[in-house]
Amino acid sequence: MRKVHAYRSEVVRTMSLAAPIVVTQLAHISMSFVDTVMVGRLGADELAGVALGNTVFFSMLIFCMGILMAVGPMVSQAYGAGDTESVGRSVRQGLWMMVILGLVGFVLIRNADIFLRLTGQTPANIDRSVSYLDAIGWGVFPFLGFVALRSFMEAVARPRIVTAIALLGVGLNIGANWVLMYGHFGFPAMGLVGTGWASTVVFTFTFMALLAIVARDRSFAVYGIFSRLGRPDPTYFRELVRIGWPIGTSMGVEMGLFMATVLMMGWISTTALAAHQVAIQCAAFSFMVPLGIGMATSVRVGHSVGENNPEGARRAGLTGMGLSTGFMAIAAVFFWLIPERLVGLYLDTSLASNAPVVELAVSLLAFAAVFQVVDGVQVSAMGALRGLKDTRAPMVLSVMSYWGLGLTSGYVLAFHAGFGEKGLWMGLVVGLAVAAVLLSRRFLVQVSR
Repeated sequence: MRKVHAYRSEVVRTMSLAAPIVVTQLAHISMSFVDTVMVGRLGADELAGVALGNTVFFSMLIFCMGILMAVGPMVSQAYGAGDTESVGRSVRQGLWMMVILGLVGFVLIRNADIFLRLTGQTPANIDRSVSYLDAIGWGVFPFLGFVALRSFMEAVARPRIVTAIALLGVGLNIGANWVLMYGHFGFPAMGLVGTGWASTVVFTFTFMALLAIVARDRSFAVYGIFSRLGRPDPTYFRELVRIGWPIGTSMGVEMGLFMATVLMMGWISTTALAAHQVAIQCAAFSFMVPLGIGMATSVRVGHSVGENNPEGARRAGLTGMGLSTGFMAIAAVFFWLIPERLVGLYLDTSLASNAPVVELAVSLLAFAAVFQVVDGVQVSAMGALRGLKDTRAPMVLSVMSYWGLGLTSGYVLAFHAGFGEKGLWMGLVVGLAVAAVLLSRRFLVQVSR
């Protein structure tokens, strides 16, 4: 009975932390949703351009994000142990790292046309994507800065401030898109380029707002984040890299699976690329819930480790995985029952010109329903492992799952077995399912020692 009560208590604590994180994640994906809906009204060609450009943007920054997300487990374990000095030192190195990684990310995005040509995309799709990337590329620094400060805020159990800023960002994104895409208040109608500039405006606003709060809120003064910013701290800087590079690699490998799928969709047709964008947006939206739960699970596990409570760490990890799986099972039912309505959120299904895209997107959602559940398991298991600062072995397991099996099987099924677009999504299912099994097993082994 005591064990049941402990798990009930953990569910409450995890959900109280996860709820605002989930809302923050939904706010971020809402930006992509808004962009997709508003650009979708311009036509399938523009939608394909944003799909390709958006994928390239996040793929090129995913490794940088992963390193900065190491601030989370470093701070959560220090916070659980009551070590305020280590909390401050971890955040400071995150900010220094943001400057370095921002320079790298900016250069990569400004030269993305080289990469796109190497992947065999059509010249028209390359031109549209590059024009979008030239605009959103200026948002690299504030985007990464927000990641670092957000990881700190959530690790010290103060996620609601981040949520409020993210929600304001959604409203700003809608307004900026309306002004810059369609041309209002004296601005020219910039089309899909306008949505790139709108994203840069939002990234800048959210980072500056969070930076101001962390600097001015007296409750954060104990950590001395800005009063002792000084210069890079070699010890903590190395620790940030040690924990963070496997996180970035794991995230990059997973993103690489989805990016490669986008690129291969582009080989098939523009219709396939547009349909994939709609279907993956639907899946990504529901994925924000288990992703938020996984991030909360990482914090809860980290706090238990800092408190030297191995049983609490095990309970937190299992609770997170159970909550994520349950939600995704419910989401899968909706993907099966009302796919046309979901697609209708992104495209006008009454237009004959959209019929091929709508039909294909509906068929892809059937596969999305299948991988929803396993996707929930793998992301929460990964979060639990990060709370343990266990990042290298999960990185290896991710490479095996996503690229060794997921990408390979998708390519074979699509282009050699004759399944086309559906074959690529079958590969996604395979990769995520294998990752779910291997990562959850890894966590159970680690907490049983």
